[in-house]
Amino acid sequence: MRAMAVDVKSLIGEGADLTDRALEELLPSVETVPASIHGAMRHSTFAGGKRLRPVLAMQAAVTIAGALPAGIARLGAAIEMLHTYSLIHDDLPALDNDDLRRGKPTCHVAFGEAIAILAGDALQTRAFEVLAGLDSPPAATVQIIGLIANAIGTVEGMIGGQVLDLESEHIKPTPELVQAIHSAKTGALIRVSVVAGGVYAGAGADDVERLDLFGRKAGLAFQIMDDVLDMTVDSAQLGKTAGKDLATEKATWPAVFGLEQSQRYATQLIEEAFAALAPYGSRAEGLKSIACYIVERKN
Repeated sequence: MRAMAVDVKSLIGEGADLTDRALEELLPSVETVPASIHGAMRHSTFAGGKRLRPVLAMQAAVTIAGALPAGIARLGAAIEMLHTYSLIHDDLPALDNDDLRRGKPTCHVAFGEAIAILAGDALQTRAFEVLAGLDSPPAATVQIIGLIANAIGTVEGMIGGQVLDLESEHIKPTPELVQAIHSAKTGALIRVSVVAGGVYAGAGADDVERLDLFGRKAGLAFQIMDDVLDMTVDSAQLGKTAGKDLATEKATWPAVFGLEQSQRYATQLIEEAFAALAPYGSRAEGLKSIACYIVERKN
C-alpha cells in the first residue's frame, strides 16, 4: 500500500464540513415541535463523527466525474443520517448497551430509551425523504434508493449483520461467521456509500461493478481495524467504550486470527481495493487516500 499525494486530513475535513452544513439545513431545529426528538436526533448526529461514509460517496463521485457534482452533500447527509440511526440503536440496552459514543453520552443515556428508539427511526425516515429529493436523474435517484435500502436491510445488509452479531455472542467464532458479520453490519453501508456516490455522478454498469468491489474490500478492512482498535486503544482515544468486544465475547477478526494477522489482512484488502480503481488514474487518488486512512487511523 503506497502513500497518496492527497492531504487526507484536509479531504476528510472539507467533506465533513460540506456534510455538516447539509445536515444543519436538512434536520429539524431543536425549536421544532416535538422538540425532544429533534434534540435527540441532533445530539447524536452532531456528536463529532468523521463523516467517512459521506466523504467516500463524494470521492467516488470525483472518481467518476472528475469533480464534485452539485448537490452531492445532500446524498452524504442522508447516508450520515442512516449511519447515526444505526449507532443510536446499536448502543441501546437491548443491543450493545453502551453509554459512550464519539466521546459523548449515547442517545438513550441523554434522552431516555424511548426517545432514542424514535430518534433512530426518525433519522432513517428523514434520510429516505432526502434521498427521494436528490438533484439527480430520476432513474439514478431510484437506483440509489434501492441500493441503500438493500444495504441497510436483513439479507447481507446492516440489520442482518447486527442480528448475526447479537446471536454470535459467547459462541466460538469462525472465519466464515466473522466475515459474514463484518461484511453486512459495517461493510454494507460503506460499500453502498461508494457505489451511490458513483451512481449520483453518472456511473455506468462497469463503473458500479468496480466501485462495488472497492467498497466491499474497504468496508471489510474498516471493520477489521475497528476490532483491532477496540483491543489496542483506550476509551478516551477511541471515543466509545474500549474492550467491549472482548468483554461480551463478540465474534471479531482478532478473536479468530490475532492482532498482527488482522492488521496484515486489512492492508492486503486495501491493496486489492486499489486494483479495482486502476482504470480511473489520478481521479481516484482521493478515494484511495480515504482507503489508506481506514487502516492507519487511531480511532
